[in-house]
Amino acid sequence: MTLYLASDLLWASKIKGTADALGLACRPARDEGMLRARLGDCAVKAFIVDLEAGPVAIELIGVMRREAPGVRVIAFGPHVATEMLAAAQQAGAERVMTRGAFAEALPNLLQALA
Repeated sequence: MTLYLASDLLWASKIKGTADALGLACRPARDEGMLRARLGDCAVKAFIVDLEAGPVAIELIGVMRREAPGVRVIAFGPHVATEMLAAAQQAGAERVMTRGAFAEALPNLLQALA
């Protein structure tokens, strides 16, 4: 199972739609309570984080690192938001990508994370 936090419906639809097309399980985790519930009810392998979701993005990366250190965390954001990208890496994201790179790699990335 891959979890995701998306800043808007566009990214949520893109992530979920791509996963569905590939036959992969993918569910949202929009806040700490939802993230903990998902960790408790399914085998989570990866967490994709849209850094434009605001402070909750960095917070949830930290929660994931503490609660499920074996889960792969991938973060993405605008290429001009260098501080945001660096903060994600410092919080524990194993891979930090620009939105463009993430969008291009999404199908292959989801398959690799599954």
